[in-house]
Amino acid sequence: MTSTPRAKNPLKSRNPLVSNARLGIPAAAGAALALVGGVALWSPAGRADAVPDRAPGAHAAGFTAVAAGDIAEQCTASDSDCEHPRTAALVKKINPAFVLTMGDNQYDDARLKDFKRYYDKSWGAFKAKTHPVAGNHETYDPDGKLAGYKSYFGAIAYPKGKSYYSFDQDNWHFIALDSNSLNSAQLNWLKADLAANSKKCVAAYWHHPLFSSGEHGNDPVSRPVWKLLYDAKAELVLNGHDHHYERFAPQDPNGKADKSGIVELLGGMGGANPYKIEEVQDNSEKRLTDTFGVVKLNFTDNGFSWDLVGTDGRTKDSSPSYSCH
Repeated sequence: MTSTPRAKNPLKSRNPLVSNARLGIPAAAGAALALVGGVALWSPAGRADAVPDRAPGAHAAGFTAVAAGDIAEQCTASDSDCEHPRTAALVKKINPAFVLTMGDNQYDDARLKDFKRYYDKSWGAFKAKTHPVAGNHETYDPDGKLAGYKSYFGAIAYPKGKSYYSFDQDNWHFIALDSNSLNSAQLNWLKADLAANSKKCVAAYWHHPLFSSGEHGNDPVSRPVWKLLYDAKAELVLNGHDHHYERFAPQDPNGKADKSGIVELLGGMGGANPYKIEEVQDNSEKRLTDTFGVVKLNFTDNGFSWDLVGTDGRTKDSSPSYSCH
């Protein structure tokens, strides 16, 4: 996979009162400021809403998605230390084509009443355009594994009666998997889905990461999926589970650096208490903890890139631009 470095983000300015015509509000020099749900959102100078430089040959036009995992603690906006309403405010500001959640959408046992009381009051605003997957906490429901998750999301999470599915957007094929049960039935479905795909670019997402520098660490349950995706020349994998942000250079299923490999993005900073970085893995390029936010994914017909946007509205990290295989 070809990657192209992106320009560093110039955040500092000496003049705090230069207006931004695009947003029509006062801003720091060359930047935009808006208040959404009490969150100040900045677009750094020289980068409209932090949209990055594109890979050579990639179209400037495309679509934007937002992604995060590990989201709704049992708290609401009235609690001063509650983060998921703040990350939801970012989603509202970005207004993506759709939302991807990488599991553990609702804590602690993901019961339906908790989904309604907490998740629905924040990220529930985007339910109609959310493509979720389940995490391990969705399996803890006393009413049955994934019971509250299935009741809350319904056909959105089970479009064909299964907890895994796929969908297309422009030149991209997206695959949502249930890493709580990566059994032969799901793997056979994935093989068939990949064989039937006609789109140039492929992204897949599920909860448990194969590679992580966090407290949970590497989870080999995902290796068979990685092998299938790698053989199909997929571009991007998104995971949660560990409550931090991390991006990896392209690699193969064995963790060997490979320019034609898969890029992994771990985005477990949607609202749950952050975890520590324990053991830095090979090919890990950036790690952030104690940071809440969302990943703003920028897709074109030929490639992708992303920005991590914190709840203070600032861009905390920007990936390189990658071209599809």
